[in-house]
Amino acid sequence: MIDTHTHLYAKEFDEDRKEAIQRALNKGITEFYLPAIDSESHEKMLQLESEYPNQIFSMMGLHPCYVKPESWEKELEIVKNYLDQRYFPAIGEIGIDLYWDKSTLDIQVKAFEQQIDWAIEKDLPIVIHTRESFDETFEVLERKKHPKLRGIFHCFSGNLEQAKHALDLNFILGIGGVVTFKNGKIDQFLNEIPLEKIVLETDSPYLAPVPFRGKRNESSYLDLVAGKLVDIYQKDFAEIDRITSENAKKMFKQTITN
Repeated sequence: MIDTHTHLYAKEFDEDRKEAIQRALNKGITEFYLPAIDSESHEKMLQLESEYPNQIFSMMGLHPCYVKPESWEKELEIVKNYLDQRYFPAIGEIGIDLYWDKSTLDIQVKAFEQQIDWAIEKDLPIVIHTRESFDETFEVLERKKHPKLRGIFHCFSGNLEQAKHALDLNFILGIGGVVTFKNGKIDQFLNEIPLEKIVLETDSPYLAPVPFRGKRNESSYLDLVAGKLVDIYQKDFAEIDRITSENAKKMFKQTITN
């Protein structure tokens, strides 16, 4: 299995990071993709990647919750410098978040659009964070339509219409712990979305699946997400693992390896 979105460098793992990673490896998770947040966490993220060069891969980008009036332009310069220095499998996580702060919408949009431009220029996928902002996010993506624009709607929690809109725009859906929640609702229509358009994620340490909801999430719980997809798609676990892993490899590397 591949965890396409996990914050393993977060402070919540400072006490047992190696053990948490080992638990996931023991469960058969072979690759972990780390989304960037802002410059304060880059060093920890890249250090962790260097310790597990065959399993852990960093993205680069500016999270919309950290697009602040006093610093966002400087933060984007740092992102651009990294993107010019080395290869990253994706630009993320980027997007629009109107849950925490609606007052920064204008600069969130500017930061999102700039990072989309870099993704197109460098032919990289983007990993989108969208919270209470599907309409605004789709407006940006429609404006920026391009044959190379592609990526993942991370932690997808929208409705069927929004899911289909995302697919129409050449994106796939990141499915995590929310699919196990009784009030998550996506489990009610997910079987109408082709499994070939889905990747697995945990977003650890956040959004732990049932029965760990409310506790710290970790990558070893990815099997609980996959297990829910077994019920939804009526396919066996190995098939869910194979298809979603191929989807992830295709998205991040443009080649499917065995």
